[in-house]
Amino acid sequence: MHTWDELEIACKSCQKCDLHATRTNVVLGVGNRSAEVLFVGEGPGENEDIKGEPFVGRAGKLLDDMLEIIGLSRSRNIYIANIVKCRPPNNRDPHESEREACLPWLRAQYMLINPKIVVCLGRIAAGKIIDKQLKISKDHGKWYERDGVKMIALYHPAALLRDPNRRPDTFVDLKELERMIKTICTHTY
Repeated sequence: MHTWDELEIACKSCQKCDLHATRTNVVLGVGNRSAEVLFVGEGPGENEDIKGEPFVGRAGKLLDDMLEIIGLSRSRNIYIANIVKCRPPNNRDPHESEREACLPWLRAQYMLINPKIVVCLGRIAAGKIIDKQLKISKDHGKWYERDGVKMIALYHPAALLRDPNRRPDTFVDLKELERMIKTICTHTY
C-alpha cells in the first residue's frame, strides 16, 4: 500500500480470516498519520467495532487520561492502531492465525507513519511486535530497539481497569515514555 486511501480500501474488503464474517466495522486506526509515536493494541472490542475506532470504551477513556498526563493526544500527536482490525467474538484474544492475517495491514500503517517510537499496549501487542517471550508483568517499561525504532510495552488500559494496583507502575512507564519522546522526537509535544 502506497497511500492511506489504498490501505483503507484494501483493509475494508479483507477476508483473510474468519473475523470478517462477524465485524460491523474494520477498525484501521485513528490519529495523526504523521505522528512520531505509534500506539498498538491487540484488537477492537464491541464499542470499537460499533464505532470503527480503536479505544473508545472505558479502556479508551483511561488511555486518553494516560496520554494527557504526558502531553499526548490521539487527535494531535500520536496514531493508534491494533494488531487485528476486526473484533474477535466475545472480545476473546485474537488467535495467532488472525494476528498473522492482519499483520500486513499493521506493517503498511507502520511504513506510512514511519514512527520513531512504538508503544505496545498489553501482552498480545508486545508479544507480536517486540518479542514473543516478553512477559508484560516483568518487561513493561523496558526499552527495546529494532532498526533504529524504540519500542516499549505498557499494561493495556483494560488490564489497569481490572487491576488498579498496576497503575503506579504504569505512571512510571508513562514518564519514561515522555522522557524518550522529548529525547528523540522532533515535534513539540
